[in-house]
Amino acid sequence: MIVADLKQIAGRRYPARRTTQNLVGGVSPIQAQHFCIGNVTLDADGGQVPWHNHDQEEVYFVLEGQAEMCLGEERRVLSAGQAVYVPSRVFHQLTNIEETPCRMLYCFGPAGDVAHWRQELDGTLPRAGVEAPRLPEGSRPQYYGPEILGS
Repeated sequence: MIVADLKQIAGRRYPARRTTQNLVGGVSPIQAQHFCIGNVTLDADGGQVPWHNHDQEEVYFVLEGQAEMCLGEERRVLSAGQAVYVPSRVFHQLTNIEETPCRMLYCFGPAGDVAHWRQELDGTLPRAGVEAPRLPEGSRPQYYGPEILGS
């Protein structure tokens, strides 16, 4: 039996103020062919999964807190207990809007890496309204490298 234990997974820290722990796929002891699952903790007041897209379809499930979800041209607040479906190739962003950390699970398939992890670490994320579509009206700004870009 292969077990992944969040208490034993250090996770990876990202510049946009979040920590991601791979439960299935990535550096996890559990590997699957068709999907990956991870636990993400967004820091209080603006921790973010920045505006990005990828070929995999994905689901975000909010475990604790509230976050602004931008998906294509739509924007809304997600609360604990809510899930959102992200179709493949559609730009999306999740930003913590509370004064406490927000936790969520992601599940995407097929398994493999998504480019935005490396892009964020390298400071090469596509910028909203420049190399990528604009964020929805009124949304929180996209994290991009050491600077924050407006929508």
